[in-house]
Amino acid sequence: MKQDGMIDNKGYAPVNGLKMYYEVHEPSGKAITEGIPLVLIHGGGSTIETTFANILPLLAQYVKTIAIELQAHGRTDDRDGDSSFEQDADDVAGLLTFLKISKADFLGFSNGGNTAMQIAIRQPELVNKLIIASSFYKRDGLIPGFFEGLQQATLDNMPEPLKTGYLKVADNKEHLQVMFDRDRKRMLQFTDWTDEDLRLIKAKTFLILGDRDVVRSEHAVEMFRLLPNAALVILPGEHGACIGEVTTAKEGSKIVELTALLIKEFLAEPG
Repeated sequence: MKQDGMIDNKGYAPVNGLKMYYEVHEPSGKAITEGIPLVLIHGGGSTIETTFANILPLLAQYVKTIAIELQAHGRTDDRDGDSSFEQDADDVAGLLTFLKISKADFLGFSNGGNTAMQIAIRQPELVNKLIIASSFYKRDGLIPGFFEGLQQATLDNMPEPLKTGYLKVADNKEHLQVMFDRDRKRMLQFTDWTDEDLRLIKAKTFLILGDRDVVRSEHAVEMFRLLPNAALVILPGEHGACIGEVTTAKEGSKIVELTALLIKEFLAEPG
């Protein structure tokens, strides 16, 4: 019998000058979204495992799941040019074209949520439903001092579990600094999206946030009110704890199971 979370297929796709890593997890039980896979988009500085290792096996019980790694992250290589949420969105779309997938659900965490929203803005025909965990659309959506701290940040400040996760899977270990620099620059150069940008997202959207997140709860409520077809839940925990992200996962906590059940209910609802 298939174990939950086992990789059924994996490889590299030629996408916009990248060799983009992906892996496919077929559901161990009956799929609740026949023909519509769930695409997982990790956070900044992360890999598939560091963001999703704890929740992926739960999701893979009931939905075909495609996990990817973005430019300079994990097993995906780099290219000339800074990274951006818009470019990441186009890369994910290119991967889906390679895999011959015309529509999908998306779960994006943190920076991955920004990428997922850009997919919905730039290529709405690809999106069935969106799940956005701990993301933002304006700089003041993050807690006070976030950007000031990032301005001074160096690789030494990167959480050790994220460094370890990268070094465990990356082909070129020396590119850890490259990944850090690209993510830091992308955030420091981020400019606010408009309210109208969010209103362009017509797909049914589920916003998930921690009550001690780096994204302010008030900002999540603002997003909830702007998105035409949204639901919002604020759960106990820090940034990423609700999905068991490696830096904030709590041993023995049931919060990840709760989040997976909420996602399952959301995906099972009529579109």
